[in-house]
Amino acid sequence: MTTTLLTHDDGLKHVTPPGHPEQVARLERVRAALAGKDLTHEEAPLATEDDLRLTHPQAHIDHIKSSEPSEGIIQLDADTWMSPGSVNAALRGVGAALRATDLVLAGDTQNAFCAMRPPGHHAETQKTMGFCLFGTVAIAAKHALERHGLSRVAVVDFDVHHGNGTQDLLWDEARTLFVSSHQFPLWPGTGRSSEIGAHDNVINVPLDPMTDGETFRATYEERVFPRLGAFAPELLIISAGFDAHRDDPLAQLNLLEDDFAWVTNRLCDITDKHCQGRVVSVLEGGYDLDALASSAAAHVDVLIARG
Repeated sequence: MTTTLLTHDDGLKHVTPPGHPEQVARLERVRAALAGKDLTHEEAPLATEDDLRLTHPQAHIDHIKSSEPSEGIIQLDADTWMSPGSVNAALRGVGAALRATDLVLAGDTQNAFCAMRPPGHHAETQKTMGFCLFGTVAIAAKHALERHGLSRVAVVDFDVHHGNGTQDLLWDEARTLFVSSHQFPLWPGTGRSSEIGAHDNVINVPLDPMTDGETFRATYEERVFPRLGAFAPELLIISAGFDAHRDDPLAQLNLLEDDFAWVTNRLCDITDKHCQGRVVSVLEGGYDLDALASSAAAHVDVLIARG
């Protein structure tokens, strides 16, 4: 089997203000770090409005599309900006996750990594947040459930910020298990252990500032892997944010590349047992460019080895 990389140059056309952490260089550095690896390559397709409506109402879609400027950049909220090309970049991000899901479920590839931007895990049902326009991984989960007929889809988010958007979009979806480990307290302020979803289908794992790899690993062994194994997912989708790295400027966790490789390997152990190793991974955060590139490479190296 193989590992497929899905990306598109449209991800480079979403422009943010100078000094903004979610910058074009993020995708450039990730793609450079993956160059030459044993990957099958596919261009990310554009998602359709029908795809977006799996989680978002038409009003939200219309708002995003009508907000895109014809020139310059505009601000949607405190953190989220748009430029000409932002809509297509976001649609390619969703399209990458959907195409990756199709490929993995068809058995055409063992697993897949979607290298696109902007990220998606903070976008709520009708609200942009935290650099995000559409809830990419939640849309992919609903795609697997509604269009592929799966009964159980797990989403694991190890980005340093709580995946509040994914939680919002999957809160009432009993066929999903959403797991988010994240620094707490930290923006966006959600993600307490008491937030468990409408069907006990949400697991939040708050981590204290300065948490190191040893504590991170022990916490996953104790709180995440048993629940994930009991859920027995038919597909695992990963929100792969690398801003829990010790060098990241936006947070204060102390993970290293080996920790991201370790959690990827352990997640693959679970998918090997329950769903033939089917994994779709989607790039989320990571804002120190060197740490982002090396961490993404470590993550993808594991996917390749497990493919």
